Amino acid sequence: MMGKALTKHQLGEYQHQGFLFPLPILSESETAALRRKLEELEVNQGGRLPALINRKPHLLLTWLNALIRDPRILDPVEDILGPNILCWGSGFFIKNAHDPARVTWHQDSTYWGLSKPDIVTAWVAFTPSTPENGCVRVVPGTHRLQQLPHRDTFAQNNLLSRGQEIAVEVDESKAVDLVLDGGQMSLHHVMLVHGSEPNGGAIRRIGFAIRYLPTSVKQLTGARDTATLVRGTDEYGHFRLEPAPRADFHPDARAFHAEMLAANDQILYGGATTKPDYNA
Repeated sequence: MMGKALTKHQLGEYQHQGFLFPLPILSESETAALRRKLEELEVNQGGRLPALINRKPHLLLTWLNALIRDPRILDPVEDILGPNILCWGSGFFIKNAHDPARVTWHQDSTYWGLSKPDIVTAWVAFTPSTPENGCVRVVPGTHRLQQLPHRDTFAQNNLLSRGQEIAVEVDESKAVDLVLDGGQMSLHHVMLVHGSEPNGGAIRRIGFAIRYLPTSVKQLTGARDTATLVRGTDEYGHFRLEPAPRADFHPDARAFHAEMLAANDQILYGGATTKPDYNA
């Protein structure tokens, strides 16, 4: 039986492997327009996207709030999660040409404090993503493992919130490169072991990761977590629902974003011995 966007075979692949790619989402012109908006934002912010703005930027920017609601993204996500969907997080993963930044092997679920692993990441490519410029790599089937132990590194060139990495050996010989053209996306399960290497090429690698979950999932840390209802209805009320920004960086949006960051810090850095310096 086909879903709204995915075939029975594609759904089976996702359930068996823990990921699915490539899925065409945006046209070439749409992708180029989004990249221009991002690069204009970077220029206006002094040449790079500040770390604080890059935590749920869809709460601050109208064009990203529209993207997380795009039916071309939500239809395949609904086939996996069901009709009532929250966006729990978003953020850019950017590697400039010849950038030493990398993402160590990890599971997304490690520090999120969520009650169930029914969570999908949609990774939307704003540029081509290839082995040369540090595309996402995954280890098929590892979403069926239990939560693996991780260690914090807070390493300077690690793009993760705590520089976290899996504390047991990963069989990299089984890794698959998620090669994407600009405008395509991949989907991966919250428990899937994945990472990416530095950009050794001359082309920027820009991906926008959107974290989706069904409304039945809840936050277990005790923090008053927030999420954006992007499809269906929220019959549970586990999350404080996030308002869409009325304009880019509207004062009300800035105020809500600041409240969200305070709660989000409690979740992401709970038990950590240190915290990143956002001004560095």
